[in-house]
Amino acid sequence: QVQLVESGGGLVQAGESLRLSCTASERIFRFNAMGWYRQAPGKQRELVASITSGDSTNYADSVKGRFTISRDTAKNAMYLQMSSLTPGDTAVYYCNARLGVRIYWGQGTQVTVSS
Repeated sequence: QVQLVESGGGLVQAGESLRLSCTASERIFRFNAMGWYRQAPGKQRELVASITSGDSTNYADSVKGRFTISRDTAKNAMYLQMSSLTPGDTAVYYCNARLGVRIYWGQGTQVTVSS
């Protein structure tokens, strides 16, 4: 069973930055793709950013130019560098990985941005 563990969430003020990390129990080069999702209270979970095994990236329009997804295969980790945070970015952020037909999720990390 693949385990994904997120870290790096917290409370910041608008305009500040945070870096989220996702550490996997499996060698991440095996994953077809990984991504970050978020879910705000009362809203559906949405894709924030994704990265494929070939390091192609994709971003939600709302975070383009502010967030950067990356991965480090040597550390079995994926990251989300978030800058210019706004209260609209407040949500629980989840790490996601796809291995073949299986999808894995982390437990989530809370990001709260105060105005």
